[in-house]
Amino acid sequence: MAPLRFSANVSWLFPELPGLPARLRAAGSSGFEAAEVAWPYAEPPEAVARAAREAGLRLVLINTPPGDREKGEMGLGAVPGRQAAFREGLEQAVLYARALGCPRIHLMAGRVPQGADRAAVRSEMETVFLENLRHAAGVLAQENLVGLLEPINTRITDPQYFLDMPQQAAAILQKVGRPNLQLQMDLFHWQIMDGNLTGNIREFLPLVGHVQVAQVPGRGEPDSPGELNFPYLFQLLEDEGYKGFVGCEYRPLGEGVLGLRAWPWGGSSGGTAALLLFSWGECHRLPLSSGDTAEGLNWLRSYWERRGRPQAGQ
Repeated sequence: MAPLRFSANVSWLFPELPGLPARLRAAGSSGFEAAEVAWPYAEPPEAVARAAREAGLRLVLINTPPGDREKGEMGLGAVPGRQAAFREGLEQAVLYARALGCPRIHLMAGRVPQGADRAAVRSEMETVFLENLRHAAGVLAQENLVGLLEPINTRITDPQYFLDMPQQAAAILQKVGRPNLQLQMDLFHWQIMDGNLTGNIREFLPLVGHVQVAQVPGRGEPDSPGELNFPYLFQLLEDEGYKGFVGCEYRPLGEGVLGLRAWPWGGSSGGTAALLLFSWGECHRLPLSSGDTAEGLNWLRSYWERRGRPQAGQ
């Protein structure tokens, strides 16, 4: 069984650093081989590619643009009347993926329109999503890219998000029937919505193209207090033969770079400092323990010491 490969989600990690290039450098210095970023579109693609290259990182995941944030949009894939905007955003994402050498794009489904009843619009939104996904699959196939569908929990994170259950996402993938569309499995969202992670991982892993992790319910480091037993889950992913990346998409709650301390398995300490955290498009200043994200990566170093690093090409 090969060890897991981890990617740093620099939209979440290293919040103590001011910009994307600095976060990429920090991820590379911390030992990551790969990174992912939600929306890189504030920077020219060439600049992002150069920063990743200089940091020794490959970029493995970006999202399609969220749409009009001022109007509360968070993705457009399933939003009626926004098909043209979705396709424009897809073109932009493909342009960036090409420049970055990034093989995967998360095709964000979006939210149920404000004031609408979810049950009443579900059929229409699914029809729009299927139409957009078929279009996206063709565009992505021309570039040898993979599109990902991510269920996002509607109990804590985003009550209006359209795609919220792994079963729903898997059924949509089956209806589209394109091999370059896969499932994005964020264990934080899956635990909150359905639990049964052992059964769901075994059932849906053949459809999965990317995994993300965070503790439940606080969305902190895997070794922070919570519901999930990450040593068990990591072993399960290894046993089931998962070969993709595991994205670290969590808030550094402990000691930032110190927050990557040994998984499962350490406490936090220290005073407080205000760090800028990036959620689904919202910025929050929260009092956190002192330190930064890198030294808190001891959990990852512990994993590497125990399991070794994947060999190139694995």
